[in-house]
Amino acid sequence: MERPVNKMESMPVRPLLLQMSWPIMLSMMIQALYNLVDSMFVAKLSSDGFVALSLAFPVQSIIVALCAGSAVGLNALISRRLGEHRPDLASRIAVNGYFVFGVISVLFLVFGLTGSRAFISLFSDVPAVIGYGGQYISIVTVFAFTVAGQICSERVLQASGNTIGPMIGQSSGALLNILLDPLLIFGVGPFPRLEVAGAAIATVISQFFGMVLTLWMVRRSPVLKLTFRGFRPDLHVIRAIYEIGLPAILIQLLSSVMMLGMNKVMAYFTVNGVFLLGAYYKLQSFCFMPVFGLNNGMIPIIGYNYGARNPRRIHATVRFALVMALSVMSLGTLLFAAAPALLLRLFSADAAQMADGVIALRMLSPVFLFASVSVILCAAFQAVGAPRSSLLVSVLRQLGFLLPLAILLGFLRPGAIWLAFPLSEGVACVLSILLYRHISRTRVDPLSQAD
Repeated sequence: MERPVNKMESMPVRPLLLQMSWPIMLSMMIQALYNLVDSMFVAKLSSDGFVALSLAFPVQSIIVALCAGSAVGLNALISRRLGEHRPDLASRIAVNGYFVFGVISVLFLVFGLTGSRAFISLFSDVPAVIGYGGQYISIVTVFAFTVAGQICSERVLQASGNTIGPMIGQSSGALLNILLDPLLIFGVGPFPRLEVAGAAIATVISQFFGMVLTLWMVRRSPVLKLTFRGFRPDLHVIRAIYEIGLPAILIQLLSSVMMLGMNKVMAYFTVNGVFLLGAYYKLQSFCFMPVFGLNNGMIPIIGYNYGARNPRRIHATVRFALVMALSVMSLGTLLFAAAPALLLRLFSADAAQMADGVIALRMLSPVFLFASVSVILCAAFQAVGAPRSSLLVSVLRQLGFLLPLAILLGFLRPGAIWLAFPLSEGVACVLSILLYRHISRTRVDPLSQAD
């Protein structure tokens, strides 16, 4: 009896990548919109509430980094085993993935019950900020299992070729969050006024909804058959997950470390730098988030064809992904260069912030084009089992190049400090291309010769 042909190995690469990616890209854009709207609502509440939310953001970033990074390893392993036509082993890997995410949830539960206020107190001595921040962190960490379960289920679905399910789960959760935010923050109608705690509760409710919905889809998957009956953790599988996922975790944690460092640099050398840096990160997410969604659609395709020993489809997927990423990111370059004042009005920038910000955003505009290349290639490194190369590029891109350049420019010419971003991205872009060529010669191209 002939086995059914998986679309990962039979469907033309371009329509396959579009089919796998557009739902995730759309849901990531909705997530970026939620992040902006959430901040706007809390800012309307009070400046202390906005500060508390900003200080709590690194904790949320750590939760997402641990979950999304672990999910990279889970996604890659499942897609490889499916490419090898071993669905039973792929299902066993998925079950171990849920166990790993459960352990992560317990760790944050303990932190939420014992360390929330202490964490905020490290950064502020304002009672209102400590109160708001402690409430927010304790809620999102105690219920971290909601976001952990949702991310795990989304990546399991993606690895099995289902991209519509993750889009529905993530988009519906984000839209529900946008709806609940004003109701619970300001106490509209029958809803109580919970202020910053309301924002946290809205987030948790929305993540719980997304988790339940995606779990239901996983249980109905025709590709994977999950059962927890007689389950015991498989340390070999867990180790394999983190051989791929650990660099991805570190890569995502780098972003939080980089933001903390750049905030210090901007505060030391500039007057409005911290405000403009915050505005930049909110704005750039609308371009970066879709590209991260493109990565999520690309990784299982590359992983499957790596397992199926098909280098031609791997290279074709990477090339088309680069074209798509450059197309999306060029919009960011165009907007930052042509309409910086319009973008800054979204954050109610005053005259001084507007004057500095127009110059800053125009200096930042090339970032998108350089970053599109390194972001795509780093994901490709992870998919073919070369996560250290991905980690190297990310460390140099976000810390090794950026912070030293920013400090140097701050001493030489503070007004040009924003050039540190495109310069570091440009160097990282060149490095990622060189590494991709090396990995192609040593790891990908030999696959066809091993048959």
